[in-house]
Parts: sequence; C-alpha cells; structure tokens
Amino acid sequence: MARLSESGLPIEPVYGPAAQEGWDPATELGEPGRFPFTRGVYPTMYTGKPWTMRQYAGFGTAAESNGRYQQLIANGTMGLSVAFDLPTQMGYDSDAAIAHGEVGKVGVAIDSVEDMGVLFGGIPLGEVSTSMTINAPASLLLLLYQLVGEAQGVPSARLTGTIQNDVLKEYIARGTYIFPPKPSLRLIADIFRYCRAEIPRWNTISISGYHMAEAGATPAQEIAFTLANGIEYVRTALAAGMDVDDFAPRLSFFFVSRTTILEEVAKFRAARRIWARVMKEEFKAENPRSMMLRFHTQTAGVQLTAQQPEVNLVRVSIQALAAVLGGTQSLHTNSFDEAIALPTEKSARLALRTQQVLAYESDVTATVDPFAGSYVVERLTDEVEAAALELMARIEEMGGAVAGIERGYQKSEIERSAYQVALQTDSGERTVVGVNRFQLDEEEPYAPLRVDPAIERQQAERLAKLRADRDNAAVDRALSALRRAAETADENVLYPMKEALAARATVGETCDALRQVWGTYVPVDSF
Repeated sequence: MARLSESGLPIEPVYGPAAQEGWDPATELGEPGRFPFTRGVYPTMYTGKPWTMRQYAGFGTAAESNGRYQQLIANGTMGLSVAFDLPTQMGYDSDAAIAHGEVGKVGVAIDSVEDMGVLFGGIPLGEVSTSMTINAPASLLLLLYQLVGEAQGVPSARLTGTIQNDVLKEYIARGTYIFPPKPSLRLIADIFRYCRAEIPRWNTISISGYHMAEAGATPAQEIAFTLANGIEYVRTALAAGMDVDDFAPRLSFFFVSRTTILEEVAKFRAARRIWARVMKEEFKAENPRSMMLRFHTQTAGVQLTAQQPEVNLVRVSIQALAAVLGGTQSLHTNSFDEAIALPTEKSARLALRTQQVLAYESDVTATVDPFAGSYVVERLTDEVEAAALELMARIEEMGGAVAGIERGYQKSEIERSAYQVALQTDSGERTVVGVNRFQLDEEEPYAPLRVDPAIERQQAERLAKLRADRDNAAVDRALSALRRAAETADENVLYPMKEALAARATVGETCDALRQVWGTYVPVDSF
C-alpha cells in the first residue's frame, strides 16, 4: 500500500518504466531485488522495515563496553558492533610487552573466554545480531562468541552476526595483519566451512572497502579493490573444494559513505551490478542470493574534524542519507566527537538518533530506490562502474588481488589518491569547513572521554589469575593439537582452536601457536 506524503499524495513503493509497453528488463534499469540488483538487493527494501541500525562501540574493559551496549540497546539500536583494541586485533594478550600503552584504547580488550563472557553479560545472544570488526584473529573471536552462546544455552544455529575477517585489506590499507597471505586465506576457507556446518546463519566475512577509503582511496578504487579481494576469497573457497552456492550467500561487504551524496549513491549501485555479474558469469552461481552484494556502511571517519566538532553532526547526517539512498543493509553513524577522543554516551546516542530521524521522520523509506532514473546518478553509476572495472582488469593482469598486494599496487594507488586530496586541501581547492575555510579564532573547550590507564594493570591481573586457576596441562595439550592441525593442509583448524579456547587458552597464546607454524607477514615497499 502506498504511503501518503505530507500533502496527502500517494508515494508508490516502486517507480519505474515497468508498466510501459515494450519495456525489456534485460536492457533497461531493471527492478529492485532482481539481477543485476542495481536498484537494491531486496524488492521492498526499507518500505517493509528500515536498515539495521548498528553503533560501533567498545573501549576499556569488557565490563565498561557491556555498559555501553546496554545503553545503546535501551536507546533503540538493532544490532551490536564490537570494536576491539589493537592488541586484540593483532593477537596479543594485554600483558604482552608489545601491548603496552594500547590496552583498551581504540576498542575493548579481550584476552580470554572469560572477558568475552563479561562483554556480553546480560545480552541474549540468541536474540541480538552482533558484528565484530576483527580480521587476522577473527576465527578466535568468533569461537569465543560461540562459547559464550553455549554457556547461555543458545544453540549455535541461532547465532547471527558478522565477522569482518577480511585480511587482504589489512595488507593494503590498515596494517593489523598477523600471518602471511597464504595461511591467512587458508584460515578464511576454514571459517567458511566451519560456519556452514556449525553456525549456519553467521556472515563469515565482511569484505571491506571502508579502510581503503579512509586511507585515501577514491570511490572507484574503493569498490574495485574491495571486489578484487572478494574474487580472491571466492577462488580460495572454490580451491578448497567448496561449491559457490554453499558459501557465497553468506558473503557481505563494508563500505564508507562520504558527504558526496551523488557519487556515493552511484558507487553503491555500481558495486552491486559488478558483483552480480562476476558471480553469475565468472563463478556460475545459480542461487540469486550468491549474486547479491549485501553491505554494511559506516559514515566517513576521515572526514570528521577536531575543529568545530559539532559540524560533524551535519556531515554524518549527509553521509547517512547517502548510504540509505544507496541501499545499505545496515549502518553505523559516527559520533561527532570521534576526531577528538572516544565517543561519550551522549554523542553515541545522538549518532543513533540521526539514523532514527532518517528512518522514521523522513520519507526516504517510503519508496524503493528514490534516485532510480536520475540522469546524473545513472550516468555516474556507469562511469564509476567503468573506472572500477578498469582497475579490476589491471589487478587480474597481475594475477589477482594477492599478486597485486605482493607488488604493492593497491597500496601505492591509494597513497597517490590520498596525496592528491592533501594537496587540494592545503591549497584551498577542496573546502573543509572549519579547517581551511570558515574557521573560528578560538575553539570552544570540549571534555572528551578518556580511557583509564589502570585498565592495562587490571587486565594483567585478570590474566595472571586465569593462568593460575586453569588446567595448564590441558591448555598445553590443546595448543599442541592446534599446531599439528595448522601443519596439515586439509584439517580445519577451528575445531582444535575451539578446544584450546574452551580450556581457557588466551587470545595471545592461541595466536602464538599459529605464529610458530605459519610465521608472520612482513610488508613490501609500495609499487
């Protein structure tokens, strides 16, 4: 049924030329929910229900982060999104020398199954969807989540959520890698197989362009390099003996949304179209869900400014609107104070309220794909698609995404783009409000949220108690079994890994067992 406008006029769920005589969906724009999904992956999109509203959060201890999650749930967030601190992301325990000064700083410190239990205490894992921004040690955090679910009495088949698990973009743009590419890809294939058998509703990877965009990638580079990585993951799974339609429906993606609304909408449309055709034509997928590019969006952190931080509220609103008009499946809106410090409770609530205003007060959810047929958006979609395909072809000529990474190609291209933006900003050719135009003589004081440095000592004390209380012989046996599995070519390492974590092996100890077998990645110079 059509929704009425403020003037009482009907807003139809879908607009387009379908009713015109002679219309051919094979050559025209097509319909929402139909191949090649240019207009969206679902036929009704937000007219039935809005996107999933997630707020990325995590800081300090598991108990502190749990408190923030409880606040977000009370304020209407639809799914949790976990930020881990750098030691956790790199597979180190909080008491490791290399972790000094970073414990709990940019995310929550998770060292063991006990920390994971505290993080989700009082949160029913059978009812909430959880996204975890974790890559190199994604398998560990997924298994810890499963163990907490089991402790709650939740069958693993009911667990829903996503692990980012995209290590290739770590080599390109972000840097929180552990192992070299070959064993990292083997681990990802093991996760695909494990989840299909044990956690079937879990999204096993979120192939991410966000971090490449934050490092300076253009919209065309963002989708080109992301989809090239996606192709590498598909090939890895196929080489491991999996059928494309067994794992491809659980693939998902993660993109940025900038303030440039028109190009961002075109970018999302182009990405859907390219991926659908790649999956159908190159990989011969038959299940339509294997061809759907479902994606999460986060507003552009790199565009936030420490100067006049309240202006970021406007930026985030525009970026969120671009994501919604582009057809995102879930969305995180950055808090206005993130260029200064961790978000406060109030700023995190305002970020969530931004999404709620878009969903419930605006009319962008009244119709599917509001920009369909726009001359400028359709032209930009074609042009972004062509530019992305050209970049993807170059990567294919090199031998694929891993070969490009080994030559430093993607990294160097992103660095060139970032340098151009810096030059334009410095010269004033590109306006950044409050930074190079419309400045204030004196900034207003702001009291940011700070992490207590005592957290590092507290986590070290928790680890000491854990190691004193557990059965260390059982831990050693479990870690030995994990190392033996890693030395083979065909054993799924997640099963012995789960046994080790259940025996209360720590994140650092488990990653160290794999480091002993697989080694660590040493980056190459740019191309």
